[in-house]
Amino acid sequence: MIRQYELVEKVRDYNPNTDEALLNRAYVFGATAHANQRRASGEPYWGHPLEVASILTDLRLDDSTIVTALLHDTVEDTPATSDEIARLFGDEIAGLVDGVTKLTKLEVTSTEAAQAENFRKLLLAMAKDVRVILVKLADRLHNMRTLDHLKPEKRRRIAQETMDIYAPLAGRMGMQSMREELEDLAFEVLNPEARTSIMRRFLKLRRDSGDLIPKISAELTRVLREAGIAAEVRGREKKPYSIWRKMEEKQISFSQLSDIYGFRVIVPADEDCYCALGAIHRHWRAVPGRFKDYISGPKANGYRSIHTTVSGPGAARVEMQIRTHQMHAVAETGVAAHWAYRDGERVENPFAVDPYRWLRDLVARIESGNEPQEFLEHVKLDMFTDQVFCFTPKGDVVGLPRGATPIDFAYAIHTRIGERCAGALVDGRRVPLWTRLRNGQQVEIITAEGQRPSQHWEDMAKTGRAKHAIRRALRDRQRDEEVALGRDLLDQTFARQGRDSGAKAQQAAAAKLGLPSVEAMLIQVARGELSAHQVVDAIYPSQAAEPNPAPEPLADPRRVTGVSRSAAVIFCQTCLPVPGERIVGLARRGGVVVHEISCPVLAQHETDLARWHDLRWAPEAARVPGNLARIDLTLLNQPGTLGKVCTLVGEQSANIDNIGVTTRKPDFFLMTMDLEVRDLRHLNDVLTSLRAQSFVNRVERARRPQPSGAEPATSVDQPRLPLDPVGPSGD
Repeated sequence: MIRQYELVEKVRDYNPNTDEALLNRAYVFGATAHANQRRASGEPYWGHPLEVASILTDLRLDDSTIVTALLHDTVEDTPATSDEIARLFGDEIAGLVDGVTKLTKLEVTSTEAAQAENFRKLLLAMAKDVRVILVKLADRLHNMRTLDHLKPEKRRRIAQETMDIYAPLAGRMGMQSMREELEDLAFEVLNPEARTSIMRRFLKLRRDSGDLIPKISAELTRVLREAGIAAEVRGREKKPYSIWRKMEEKQISFSQLSDIYGFRVIVPADEDCYCALGAIHRHWRAVPGRFKDYISGPKANGYRSIHTTVSGPGAARVEMQIRTHQMHAVAETGVAAHWAYRDGERVENPFAVDPYRWLRDLVARIESGNEPQEFLEHVKLDMFTDQVFCFTPKGDVVGLPRGATPIDFAYAIHTRIGERCAGALVDGRRVPLWTRLRNGQQVEIITAEGQRPSQHWEDMAKTGRAKHAIRRALRDRQRDEEVALGRDLLDQTFARQGRDSGAKAQQAAAAKLGLPSVEAMLIQVARGELSAHQVVDAIYPSQAAEPNPAPEPLADPRRVTGVSRSAAVIFCQTCLPVPGERIVGLARRGGVVVHEISCPVLAQHETDLARWHDLRWAPEAARVPGNLARIDLTLLNQPGTLGKVCTLVGEQSANIDNIGVTTRKPDFFLMTMDLEVRDLRHLNDVLTSLRAQSFVNRVERARRPQPSGAEPATSVDQPRLPLDPVGPSGD
């Protein structure tokens, strides 16, 4: 565990003007707050904040960030409060500690929705001050280094979370060194067999060919010195996880890998990078197709370097990365270089990107209100993928993820260009929109005024920005179509009722139905969630009963006989009996429920015969219109079948009260239809007519069994018995 004076010395080495009193106060406060706490290993808990602070000193961060690291667990795990931190250390540090505390409370679980929502919160916290995530990344790095004493299931959960969120985030922030270590530590937990296998291959390679790194480093240093280039050469073996990922992506074996060894050539100035490249290529043969110039075309996170692969000693392929000292600082520490100190002053690194640039785009997506799962998908796409760089006809560089298409290129320029994309020219040749772009290609987008995004574009696009814009455009188009359909349905229904369907009438209906807008009402009408008749009834109640009325007494001797005139008569919604069928009444409070004799509901009351009443249809029942019957149909999915069904029903002088599709398949669909008929004979005529058609596979009376003991539900379209003009009171 690092001691107090050692920590202060580490900060003073790169920042002689550090506030030593502030660091000492934070050390004492944190040590006191965590005095009686232990980690799972049994070691004092205070060692963890100290190690987090030590990691951040390696990044040469400012005093506020180091103090935040020392105090980052005090509010969460000790009696200390945010107000106390603010009083003792100032509002800036209190705000940073509060931000880290909120991130610590986030459990980025494997549940997609929870993971997405928590990641939103994480990015919003970052947007306020990126130093919050720097402390959190250092906290996660030390936790990953000390996982051994946790239970296996907890180790796997933390490792998976690190691999899914924190390692890619570190990479997207340009902190490559931290990303590689996080990935390799998580890899050791998640797939120990694969990591062990790769380590064995490394040992065998060293035994067979010797340790090539010192040999190549010495030869490379000599070549550069003879070319008059003062360079620092650093060699290393690639990390096991990096090796395994490349083997998985390219489906190749360990022996087929071309860049197991990597060397960094660090030179004083930009022009020295290209001089060093020439010297290396003169001495060793360059491998075709393995050259990338990230100096002229930097990555989005500020990374600059020249990459080339050469055939080194023993035909071993060796990757060279050539960069300046300032480029190397950004390559290793990313956005942390924005706050780096040297000799007591903030270092002005011209290659350090604005740490808020990427976050501003992400926060804009958050505020656009897309679904959390969509948002997480887009962020992962942006974080995980390597980049290719293409040019516009004017010579501007556009960075895109590997595998991107002209659609991604179009949306990267502007959303309007993407939406009107009708084709693309790549290096002057017309290509399909699904073509994968390669480094250095010139792309020209062909636009057309009438062009709109199509459904299959979403599968072609690779960037989160393009996918989000395409989905939003498709949703907007679907909404517009539903609004237009809903308005047409309303106009027709209002016209049949002889009523005005203008904007004021629709606004009144939406307000009466408790809907947020006229548009929402029209969409519900188009989707069948709300009938056009209900909209009319909402503002013209004299046309029909109020929507969703409470059950009312319905006794009419002209329809059913065998029950008192004062009793309520309700028709069972399971069987919906019509005149001509044998009916039975099941007594209930205040009246009876009318069932067809074979209704499955009656089987639930076989032992309760005292409630059964023999009922009969009155002679006039069949002459009263509006006896409701429900049928199920299976129709072939062919153009015009629904129209033919409606025509047939009309030819039989029946009326369609309601219709709904319950199952839709490529070859057929199932429908439920409510018909207004005179009696059973009339209904059978309709069924016979439908059964005679080649496009009708099946048609039967619908039966909707209810749970045992349940009373039949009432609804707007429930058949009602007309009331006697002379009521029970004799009026």
